[in-house]
Amino acid sequence: MTIQPDQTIDITAEVCPMTFVRTKLRLERMKPGEILSVRLRGEEPLRNVPRAAREEGHTILSIDDAGDAHIVIIRRA
Repeated sequence: MTIQPDQTIDITAEVCPMTFVRTKLRLERMKPGEILSVRLRGEEPLRNVPRAAREEGHTILSIDDAGDAHIVIIRRA
């Protein structure tokens, strides 16, 4: 089953801590239960964005390797 995101954000050009700041701002504009697809690059964002999203109460639905980047799917709390 493919998860259809409500919104998508590409933060591959960002560095920490801006990676989660941009993700958090987008999540705050979404309705509870909506799904955000986050495209990111690098080990630090791959560790920090999912962890920070969980700490904010959101659910990580999947983390997929997209070759040159990763796609993190987050359900807004």
